[in-house]
Amino acid sequence: MRGSAAVAGIGMTALTRESGRTELELAVEAARAACADAGVEPGEVDAVLSYHMNDSVPVVRVAAALRIERLGWHNDITGGGTQAASILGDAAMLIASGLARTVLVYRALNGRSGTRMNTVSTGPQERFTVPYGMAGPIPVFALAAQRYLYETGLTEEHLHAVVAQSRQNAAANPRALRRDPLSLADYLARPYVCSPLRTVDCCQETDGACALVVRDVRLAPAAPRVHTVVRGGGPGCSAMDRAPDVTRIFSGHLAPLLWERSGMKPGDVDVALLYDAYSWLVPRQLEDFGLAERADLGAFLLERRHAGVNPHGGLLSEGYVHGLNNVAQAVRELRQGRETALVTGFGGSYGSAALLTN
Repeated sequence: MRGSAAVAGIGMTALTRESGRTELELAVEAARAACADAGVEPGEVDAVLSYHMNDSVPVVRVAAALRIERLGWHNDITGGGTQAASILGDAAMLIASGLARTVLVYRALNGRSGTRMNTVSTGPQERFTVPYGMAGPIPVFALAAQRYLYETGLTEEHLHAVVAQSRQNAAANPRALRRDPLSLADYLARPYVCSPLRTVDCCQETDGACALVVRDVRLAPAAPRVHTVVRGGGPGCSAMDRAPDVTRIFSGHLAPLLWERSGMKPGDVDVALLYDAYSWLVPRQLEDFGLAERADLGAFLLERRHAGVNPHGGLLSEGYVHGLNNVAQAVRELRQGRETALVTGFGGSYGSAALLTN
């Protein structure tokens, strides 16, 4: 499917902590904006894809609201951050196979005022973990973070460097919810959610929507292209009972596959849009994707050599639309002259990664 699809349009709503609107209204606004950006009418869309955690609106309702009367392939994909990059692959495969020419992708949620991610799950697996304090995603990934800091020698000062740089990048982004600078003293004064993660080490809970229009490259020859997408994972920080290494996130499994299938190398990446649900995921992914060496991570962060990561502020500072807003930023970066963007989607040991090119 390489080179067969291009991201022709992007659209977003305002990001807030209380939208006062339904997920349908948010999705439709973002979708209309993406269509307008791509120069297409909603009726030209012949496939619609979305992903959700039982917190969004079905694609058929969005299609009806957009008056897409002849809806072709459509799918509501169960999943969260793991889908942020790989949904580009789903769209590209539809186009490469001839099943669609114009695909609408969206993510809409009231992640702060509605269904919140950081709540205790009551599923069968969690019934075994909740009694031991593993209530929701943060304690699970905090445990992995603690081990990762120990193994790498990184400290709270390095986590601060990640968060503070995110704030600095977001300062010029009018969409961003967190734009104030964060000193080390201010960082250390913030309460822990679960050690070693403080409140500012965790991504925001946000209301909003983001949408993309992915088209057959022959219809959008000047738009950024979907070059390579990989998805998968293995035992690691979200399957600790089977993990030889609890710190190993999706990027440890997928990075070699990404470089092998793309024929590219880390040095080809102009800008990295890394899924920063938690601050420690930034150095972990920098290491896994070959953008920094483990032995050099401490200096790399303190010297702010990661300043080019998530130039819009990422999920820590711009807002949290389950990673699709990072994909939208990758498109903006490529439109402004970058050549190759790396975008990732995190779900613990499982996830996805994509390379977009001009």
